[in-house]
Amino acid sequence: MAEYVVVTGASRGLGLAICRDTLASDLSVVALARTYSPELQSLSEAYPDRCHFIEADLADLDALPALCKSIVKRFGRPYGLVNNAAVGHDGVLATMPNGEIDNLMRLNVQSPMLLSKYLLRSMLLNRRGRIVNISSIIAKTGFNGLSVYAASKAALEGFSKSLAREVGKAGITVNCVAPGYMQTDMTGDLQGEKLASIKRRSPLGRLASVEDAAAMVSFLLSDKGSAITGTTMTVDAGSTA
Repeated sequence: MAEYVVVTGASRGLGLAICRDTLASDLSVVALARTYSPELQSLSEAYPDRCHFIEADLADLDALPALCKSIVKRFGRPYGLVNNAAVGHDGVLATMPNGEIDNLMRLNVQSPMLLSKYLLRSMLLNRRGRIVNISSIIAKTGFNGLSVYAASKAALEGFSKSLAREVGKAGITVNCVAPGYMQTDMTGDLQGEKLASIKRRSPLGRLASVEDAAAMVSFLLSDKGSAITGTTMTVDAGSTA
């Protein structure tokens, strides 16, 4: 198989858009998700030799070493990894169940760390590679009811900076993409005045789209992004300007 990128949370929203863009740039995709959505299925049918789905619950941390081993055994050494899968439990900290906090940190922080750990080994052998972690502007701006989510994304940004220093000499870049509010399933509750106020914050008068964020991921995966590492690229239609 051609050089490939592992994309997590690939069944819908931003993950699906990243898969589309990556395939359009002639890289292959190994798409990880809990469900094989009709949209991802259509993409696999359009690129039968280059888009492969693997069902995986990435919050099951104990299963990740074997998952990574099986990916490398089946497809060879990966060129890139996009850690996109995340959950965003909305609720004030004082009443959030501990189980939700644990689940969020496992999926949003520990899972990307472990996937990076086990797939990096192949990139180090190749002496080239790309890791892109999907953060959020919430990591820096904060948002009422999203304190744990914000903490998870801030952790991901700190992790990315230090990992970039560890692996840079091997020709591997590590970056974050921090989208603003996008129309996805995760932000589906944002309607009415709340949505309008977010749009008003943008100099462009609109929300960034999943395609906008996916385009930045594609740039970082490409040769044109080879001098960018250890940083966070914000794609938010200017709302944090």
